Amino acid sequence: MCANVLAAVAWPYANGPRHIGHVSGFGVPSDVFARFMRMSGHRVLMVSGSDCHGTAISVKADQMGLTAQQCAEKFHHIIAEDLQGLGLSYDLYTSTMTLNHAHVTQEIFTTLYKNGYLVKKSEMGAFEPSTGRTLPDRYIEGTCPICGYDDARGDQCDNCGRQLDPADLVEPRSKTTGAAPEFRETEHFFLDLPALAEELTRWINTRTDWRPNVLKFSHNLLEELRPRAITRDLDWGVRVPVEGWQDNPMKSIYVWFDAVIGYLSASIEWARLSGDPQAWKDFWQDSEALSYYFMGKDNIVFHSVIWPGILLGINGEGDRGGAPSP
Repeated sequence: MCANVLAAVAWPYANGPRHIGHVSGFGVPSDVFARFMRMSGHRVLMVSGSDCHGTAISVKADQMGLTAQQCAEKFHHIIAEDLQGLGLSYDLYTSTMTLNHAHVTQEIFTTLYKNGYLVKKSEMGAFEPSTGRTLPDRYIEGTCPICGYDDARGDQCDNCGRQLDPADLVEPRSKTTGAAPEFRETEHFFLDLPALAEELTRWINTRTDWRPNVLKFSHNLLEELRPRAITRDLDWGVRVPVEGWQDNPMKSIYVWFDAVIGYLSASIEWARLSGDPQAWKDFWQDSEALSYYFMGKDNIVFHSVIWPGILLGINGEGDRGGAPSP
């Protein structure tokens, strides 16, 4: 039976041109898959875009003497032209800088907040001592306190799979300068993953088509789920849609939270551009639709745990219930 098939392709950072690794890692494989599925009679929606927010963009912009927006726009156009030149058959290649993406991201944030799956608390945030700029989890490296792996990142250890916080690392260092980060108390919103753990576990247990290493990694993460920050002290990103926060220029939604939402926002943008604003629902709300994600192994946690957790939360399917998103 023919089905609606979503081919959701990794969003490359717009902080430089792509290289052969990106093409072979997610570019060509996803395109071959999408073409095969179309030839097999399926209706396929293949979407992606440039990931344009976060510290990676700001750091590159400083190096080039540009604003973060100028830097992101420059490399977004280069990446889009390269992918088009390769003949990849995206139905839409967009970016996280669109008003549509900001609206969808804020709507999901608001729904999670209303449903009780976002909690506000203080943590020790890491900052680059030379610039005062926040250092996201993945811009901090150090020794894992669990297994002793030397190159663990501030969000997880790729050796043992444990979820970490930057302050957990032994001898943490900035990935950009090598200096020890400065830790300050800062307030953020957190996705309450423990409140979604039961439904996440039930859902992941139904995944019989995932690769064994992905399932093992995901189950390891489920054993130690804890709330995860989804805002950052940054001036470049989607604004936080909460009173007292939305006008604060130094508070933005965490880039990894808004990047995974890109699969949905791109589908909604494609539907509007196609002349049928409701067409995206055929790929997201049809129980018979199939979804395939193409990304690198370092993105497993975001696609097998965090993104499904977000979707469960906006559907009110966690421990706290809640009203489903329209």
